[in-house]
This record gives sequence, C-alpha cells and structure tokens, in this order.
Amino acid sequence: MIIPSIDLMGGQAVQLVGGAAMAIEAGDPMPIAERFAVAGPLAVIDLDAAMKQGSNRALIERLVARFDCHVGGGIRDVETALFWLDAGARRIILGTMAKPEILSQLPKDRLIAALDARHGEVVVEGWKEGTGRGILERVAELKDLVDGFLVTFVEREGRMGGTDMALARTIVEAAAPARVIIAGGVTTAAEIAELDAMGADAQVGMALYSGRLGLGESMAGILRSDRPDGLIPTVVTDERGTALGLVYSSLESIAAAVDERRGIYQSRRRGLWRKGESSGDVQELLRVTPDCDRDSVRFAVRQAGAGFCHLATRTCFGEDAGLGRLHRRLLARRSDAPEGSYTARLMAEPARLAAKVTEEAGELNAAATRDEVVWEAADLLYFTLVRLAAEGIGLDEVERHLDRRERRVRRRD
Repeated sequence: MIIPSIDLMGGQAVQLVGGAAMAIEAGDPMPIAERFAVAGPLAVIDLDAAMKQGSNRALIERLVARFDCHVGGGIRDVETALFWLDAGARRIILGTMAKPEILSQLPKDRLIAALDARHGEVVVEGWKEGTGRGILERVAELKDLVDGFLVTFVEREGRMGGTDMALARTIVEAAAPARVIIAGGVTTAAEIAELDAMGADAQVGMALYSGRLGLGESMAGILRSDRPDGLIPTVVTDERGTALGLVYSSLESIAAAVDERRGIYQSRRRGLWRKGESSGDVQELLRVTPDCDRDSVRFAVRQAGAGFCHLATRTCFGEDAGLGRLHRRLLARRSDAPEGSYTARLMAEPARLAAKVTEEAGELNAAATRDEVVWEAADLLYFTLVRLAAEGIGLDEVERHLDRRERRVRRRD
C-alpha cells in the first residue's frame, strides 16, 4: 500500500531532495492531509525536530486529532514517545533513538524503527551523521522490538529515479515478521504494486506533490481481480462502517474516485458510474481499504440524500436502524423540525437540554433492574445525541475520538 508523507518545516508541508535541498513548499498541511487520508494512515514527519532546529508539535497534534498518523521526527526519549502515543498516533517512528533500551519501554505494536541509509550505511541526526553500520545489521538487532521498519534510501530521496527493488526484497525477507515501509525514489504505481506484492508498503512524498504520481492510480495498482471481466467487488459502507451495498469497481473507476474524492464505480452495463449524478444522492469518499488478498475493496463514504439504493432506501438491504439512523434524523431537525417539535425546543434552549442530560444521567445511575438500565440508557443517549446534533457534530467524530483514547498507553487514575 501507499503511505503518503507529510514532511513539516516551519509549519508548512515541504519536500526536500536528499534530505537537504528544498524542492517543494506545499503550504498548509491540513488540506493536503484531507486529500491524502483516503489512502489510510499518513506519515507525519517533523523535519525541524529531526534537525534540532525547532518543532511543529502543535500542528502535528491537530493532524493526529483528525487523521490516522504515523508520527516521526525528533522523538529522542521515552517521554516524547509516550506523549505521541497518548495523543493518538497510530504508530511512532524512532530513528536516532531506536535503541533496545528505549524501545523495550514502549508497546511493540506501535513502534516503527526508521533506518535511513545512504549507500547502505545507516545515518542519523537528520541524515547528517554516519553510523558505520548497515541496514541488515540494524534490522537483526531491532526486529523483535518493533512492529515495522521505515527504510529510506537517502541517496534516492526526492529524486524520483526509482527505488532499489532488490535491496527492498532482501530487507523484507530479513525483517519478517515485522512489516517494512520503503521510502526514497518510489515514483510509479508499478513500483508500489511490486513492493506490495513482496509484502512492503511505500512511503511516498515527492512523486505525489509534484504530480508525477496520482494517488488514485497508486491505490488501484495493487488490486487484482479474479473475475473474467476484471472488475473488483466493492463493499460500500457509511462513515460508521454500516454496509450500504455491494457494487463493482475497475482500476479506472477507483483512480477517478480517489482523485475526485467521491463515490465513483464501474457499472457492468453503463460504464463509469458517478453515484448521485442524476438523483442527487452523492457520496463523499472518505477512505479506500483493500482486503487482505487485494481482490476486493471497501469504500467508506458519507452518503447524501435518500440513501444508496435505487429504491430510495438508506442501504440496498433496506433501511438501517440504531444510533446512526436516530442521529441523522436529529441532525436533520436542525433545519426542518416541525413546529412545536420537542427536539427543536431542546436545541433552541441549551439550559433545558443541559438539565435533561443531568437528570437522565442521575436516573441511569439509580436504575436497579436490567430493564430500567436499558430504558434510562436509551433516554441518556437520546439527549446526548440531541446535544451533538445541536452542535452539528457527527456520531462518527465521537467514535473516532474514542478510538484515539483507546490508544493511550498511560492510563488515567
């Protein structure tokens, strides 16, 4: 798979050649992250911290709060590592301090060791100092302490001249079962597909920023169909993971969907199908996830209008239910509530709503039987969802926040 890289200097996204010469100043990283996040986790690298010339901590905290991120650059002690793990980073990347005495104090499944190498020699301190040690030597030393390795071929970084596939394969074999991410020179969708086939991910920056490589093209390239027509079965879900339906994609439709960030599929009768083009029931594409065998894919979308199905239901399996359905109805009440609606009154009167939340929390605490607990929990959830709807906050946003909390290493008392 591809892992888009967001390298930061002075609060801006940048791309350097060989880790030194400025090539691209891309500006505000937030819209870049919005565009790249459809591919999955982002690599967010604080170059200022890595080079000991500043920090982009506040900016990275904002990125981590909204996106799945691998965070690296300037993590030189256990306390800093724990800060980013507790902040919700999916994984952290340690370079200079990827030492057994440091790694052993941290959760293995959240650690990536960065091995930056120039002509086979591992370099540290922002790629400025040689160590006299080779990549495979460091892999052997650390493979039992980390979940994966980020191997950057520094002499190829930013030059878009292709990567060293033979060396990449050797590293993948030596690192197993740890996962390997290759960076430096990766330029084409074919290279990303070849790395994926050997069990490695590709961390890519310059090729994406320069327009040499399309994100959609790179994501589609790793898929393979076992169907005679070459189409990819595509499970479509909403932002909370509820299945909306099953459709088909082609490599062309996946590339278009990713690049336009909308639901675009391959109709077996009509060709390229942009969902909602005639009905208005459009989809914002949030995430594309290939399955383990790379022969099917999941599209997570934000569905507008009546729903996904041509029968004007939310899903192709009928209407959905539960908290998601209730919350969508409450969100709609912000603009189309019937006159005298209790929900509309609650949204218009914050004090009344606050009192009800407090009241229902107390009643849930006092519930004595199973049925009472269910009843009072339902009441409390309803008023909580009204509060979220009044602020225009989606239930999926709260769920993502809970996911980040689950990643905390240091637990609260």
